[in-house]
Amino acid sequence: MKRIAALLTVSLLAGCGWGGAEAATGPGGNGTIEYWLWDSAQQPGYQKCADEFAKQNPGLRVRISQYGWDVYWSKLTAGFIADTAPDVFTDHLAKFAQFVDLEVLRPLDDLGPTSDIADDDYQPGLAALWKGQDGKRYGSPKDWDTIAMFYNPQSLADAGIDPASLQNLSWNPVDGGTFEKTIARLTVDRNGVRGDAPGFDKNNVAQYGLGSDGAGGGGWGQTQWSAFTGSAGWQATDKNPWGTHFNMDQPAFQDTLRWYFGLAEKGYMPSFAEIGGNNPVGGDKQIQSGLAAVALSGSWMISTFSNLTDASGAKLNIGVAPTPIGPTGKRASMFNGLADSITTLSRQPDSAAKWVKYLSGAECQNIIGESGVVFPARPEGTEKAIAFNRDDRKLDVSPFTDQVLDKTTFLFPVTSNAADITALMVPRLDAVYIGEAPVESLTALNDQLNALFEVAQ
Repeated sequence: MKRIAALLTVSLLAGCGWGGAEAATGPGGNGTIEYWLWDSAQQPGYQKCADEFAKQNPGLRVRISQYGWDVYWSKLTAGFIADTAPDVFTDHLAKFAQFVDLEVLRPLDDLGPTSDIADDDYQPGLAALWKGQDGKRYGSPKDWDTIAMFYNPQSLADAGIDPASLQNLSWNPVDGGTFEKTIARLTVDRNGVRGDAPGFDKNNVAQYGLGSDGAGGGGWGQTQWSAFTGSAGWQATDKNPWGTHFNMDQPAFQDTLRWYFGLAEKGYMPSFAEIGGNNPVGGDKQIQSGLAAVALSGSWMISTFSNLTDASGAKLNIGVAPTPIGPTGKRASMFNGLADSITTLSRQPDSAAKWVKYLSGAECQNIIGESGVVFPARPEGTEKAIAFNRDDRKLDVSPFTDQVLDKTTFLFPVTSNAADITALMVPRLDAVYIGEAPVESLTALNDQLNALFEVAQ
C-alpha cells in the first residue's frame, strides 16, 4: 500500500488532477461488473457489447463508468489504495508496467475464461506487449493505433498545394526536406505573407503549417515527434518491452528534436504558450479554428476530426496523409494499443474474466469496428472499421493501416518505473519546447532515467 501511495503522489506531481470528480465507485458485487474507460467516443460501442454480454450471461451485468483522461488515472490509483477500484478497466501501455510491478493486476492466465487468450488472434505483436516479465498476461488486447497527418484541404488549396504531394513528403534534420517546405508554405502571418516568402513575420502568425500537441514528455512524443525520431532510426530503450537503458543522449534523437522544436522558433509551429502549455488545445481544435493547417494525431482521433464543423456549423472537410519519410528512407509510426485488465481488488474475478474474454472476442470487436471509432485488435474488426470510414465517412484511413501492412511501426516503450519516468520527462521536454533549455540538456535527463534502474538493481 505504501508503494501504491507513492505512485499516486508521483502521478499527481506528473500533472494528473482530480478535476472535481465524484467519489469512485467500488468493485462490483452481486453480479454487477464495474468497468471503467476514459474515451467517451467509445462508450456507446462498449455499451452495446455490455448489453449483448448480459443477454448471454444471465445474472451478470456490466456497469460502465467513463472519466476524462487525467481524472481517470487519479481515480484509479486512488481506488487501489481505498479498495474502490473497478473489477475491469481499460489499460494503457504507459501505465500497465508499473501496475504489474505493484501487483494490483490479476494474471489473466490464472482465470479460466481468459486462460486461453492466444497471441495469434490479434494484430501481430500486439498481445505480447501485455505480458509481464514473468511471462504472464495482464491485459487482453482491445484495439491498436498508429499516427498520421490530418489536414484541411482548403488550406492546401489556398497555398496551391496538391494534396497528393503529401503522400510522399520527406524530412531530414538539416533542412527539413519537402516536409518543412510544405509546412512553411502553409504558414501565413497576419499580413497574409506565407512562411516561404520574403517579409514573413514569425512573431505574428495567423495560421501555422503544423499544429502542436505539446512537448511529448508524457507519452514518448507519440503525437508530437515520435514519427520523426522513429524514421530517423532511433529507439527509446535498449530493448522493448522491459528496457532498462535509455537512448536520449544519441545524436539521432537530439538532432531530430532540435529540428522539430526549431519549427516553432521559425514560426511554422505554435509556441508552447500558444497551445496552452501543459494542457494543450488538441490538433483537432487547432485545425477547426484555423490556427493550423496540418496536425499529427492518432487513429483514435479519426471520429473526432471527422465530426469537426466550421464557424457556420457546416461539416469541415478533412483529409489524412501518412507521416513523412525520414533519413532511413522509410516512414514510421509508433504502434500502441489498449487492453482490458482485471484488478486484484475484484470480488468476482471469474465473472470479470468472462467480461474481458467477451471484450477481446470477435463479437464485441466487430461491434466496435462497425462504430468506426478505433481499430479493434482483431483483424476482422479492423476491416470493419476501415469499411465504416470508407463507406460512411468517405474517408481513406489507409495512412494509418498501411503502417502496419508495410511494417513501418515501432512499439510504444514499455518499462518499469513508468510514473517516475513521466515525472522526470514532462518538465524537461517542456523546457526544451519553451526554449528555456537546450536539446543537449536531455543527456542529463537520460542519465536520470538510467539511474532509476541502477537503484532498482
